[in-house]
Amino acid sequence: MTDSKIPAREGSLEAPTRHIVDWRSPDFTDESALNAELERVFDICHGCRRCFSLCHSFPTLFDAVDESATGELDSVPKEAYWDVVEHCYLCDMCYMTKCPYVPPHEWAVDFPHLMLRAKVKHFDDGKTRFRDRVLTSTDAIGSLAGIPVITQTVNAVNGSKLGRRILQGALGVAADAPLPAYHSKSARRRLGAKIDRRDAPAEPVGRTKGRVVIFTTCYGNRNMPEIVEDLSAVMEHNGIPTALAARERCCGMPKLELGDLKTVEKHKDENIEELFKWVNQGWDIVAPIPSCVLMFKQELPLLFPEDEKVKAVAAAMFDPFEYLMLRHRNGKLKTDFKESLGKVSYQVPCHLRVQNLGLKTRDLLELIPDTEVAPIERCSGHDGTYAVKSECSDIAKKIGRPVARQVENAGAQYFTSDCPMAAEHIAGIAGSTEPTHPLQLLRKSYGI
Repeated sequence: MTDSKIPAREGSLEAPTRHIVDWRSPDFTDESALNAELERVFDICHGCRRCFSLCHSFPTLFDAVDESATGELDSVPKEAYWDVVEHCYLCDMCYMTKCPYVPPHEWAVDFPHLMLRAKVKHFDDGKTRFRDRVLTSTDAIGSLAGIPVITQTVNAVNGSKLGRRILQGALGVAADAPLPAYHSKSARRRLGAKIDRRDAPAEPVGRTKGRVVIFTTCYGNRNMPEIVEDLSAVMEHNGIPTALAARERCCGMPKLELGDLKTVEKHKDENIEELFKWVNQGWDIVAPIPSCVLMFKQELPLLFPEDEKVKAVAAAMFDPFEYLMLRHRNGKLKTDFKESLGKVSYQVPCHLRVQNLGLKTRDLLELIPDTEVAPIERCSGHDGTYAVKSECSDIAKKIGRPVARQVENAGAQYFTSDCPMAAEHIAGIAGSTEPTHPLQLLRKSYGI
């Protein structure tokens, strides 16, 4: 592995340091080298066990050790290692919040990137399930499901008990897991040239250039186009011109979690080439889904450290509430709110927490008069495809149940999360909660 490093949190003397992912090295997927590193790290994790309450990977590992002949890692069968890998969804919470042995510690434990390495090996060896290849092909699914007649059929199947039983039997998609609706009129079709404000005047403030190209994301474009409309409306209300890139592909996060790095590279090449043109012309980039922001900010620079365009795009990529609070710091956020929200129960997504932005969504919403935001900093258990797999669905619910209980007991007027998939998953567990995206809440308060 390379000795090159990228700081995970700029400006902190105590920050962990993230090593570049040297995925093109022959050692990266060498079976002997990989098994040796799995044994080393798993043995450290077994001796520590601080992460027992995070995802299901750690209980799976600790149970395998405790139930082995010697009670130590040496008698755990190698097949059990892959159960641990399967349950890691690369949320990074162990690395960023729990593990005391991350670099620059001499043990240099990076559990998520070791799991990524194992997933790449699994994928390259042709062991990935057809179902998982399909579920992570968000561009292809969205394009097909976006055809009007097919949209109606897909939504009807996903919304019926019979259709869901068929999906579970054919693909292993859990019959009771929430599945998103598809829209034939996507966000890019709804907005299109209407928001293309290339020549509009901009007011740079701090790190912000004052004009934003919106990366709609697969989910925002096809599944929840209204949040992209909300994002554009909020930006325009604050005097920030918005535009859409000429073309857009999946950010690559689903394929990263699958271990399909060649497809990640393909998507990167298309997205970065387009987005760099905008950055070069003085535009910032904002995306409404935290995992997509994280992909551009952190994962792509670690995978492609030699690509200067990737670095430029990463520096120009923002979470929406991060961006607006940076403007607020310099007195450039409008606070002409028309409607209070009361109490808001707010689940903070893992892929937002690991960006180390602070609770910018909470901070902005609490600028609204008579509004109180109660953050819940626990994992939802969803992670894109994990919660919809039939073999993982019950585990995902177990992980998300403490969050659902807090939401149910909050007595709040609204429940929200920056990740709409996490919100739907939690709402499904709670049973009587309807989520509202933070951008929708902000737009509602502005009365626009």
